Amino acid sequence: MEDPTAPPPPPPLISLLQPSGKKKSKPGRVLRVFRNVFRSFPIIVPACRFPALGPGSGAGLPDLRITGGSRVTGTLFGYRKGRVVFSIQENPQTLPTAVVELAMQTQALQREMGAGMVRIALECEKRTRADEDELLEEPLWTMFCNGKKSGYAVKREAADEDLQVMELLRAVSMGAGVLPGRSQEEGPDGEMAYMRAHFERVVGSKDSETLYMVSPDGNTGPELSIFFVRLG
Repeated sequence: MEDPTAPPPPPPLISLLQPSGKKKSKPGRVLRVFRNVFRSFPIIVPACRFPALGPGSGAGLPDLRITGGSRVTGTLFGYRKGRVVFSIQENPQTLPTAVVELAMQTQALQREMGAGMVRIALECEKRTRADEDELLEEPLWTMFCNGKKSGYAVKREAADEDLQVMELLRAVSMGAGVLPGRSQEEGPDGEMAYMRAHFERVVGSKDSETLYMVSPDGNTGPELSIFFVRLG
């Protein structure tokens, strides 16, 4: 029988490697305030999971193969009662180079991806001295999903929980499923759905770049594309 006074077990060690050329940064006061407001919005409980990845999952889509970019690992994950987080890594063995908390509930993204191609556009206004900042270092984004405004996304540093998810998926190059998360305490609502895939990263300019999800069979167009655009 477990001792109720015993301290909780330590978190698992993180063995992820530092990505090449990663700059360390600290979130500013505006970002911290916005994040607190962002997380206070109401949540809708999702009723489904991310669609499975596999050959034929993009049947019926036009052939829109993307070439000329660099390949990165992208992971979408989130609790049933939480918003979706998008993590970008050089490969599954490295620490994230960017983590963006999307302005979309897990249920809504699952529904959109189950219906067909998904286009997510993240737009921000050019700030003073923005030329000195990398595009993915911008803290706040207006988000559109398939042309519909869905709210504001926030770029943040990877939290301990994010790193634990990346550590659990360290050996996974692509796939979709469910992690236990907090299911022991919260039941099914504590499960964390995830989807990982390769993305082709195409940089248009210092103010625009796009991530195209690479289909596992390599024969169909991207089912998910994420556009980052800095306006002004």
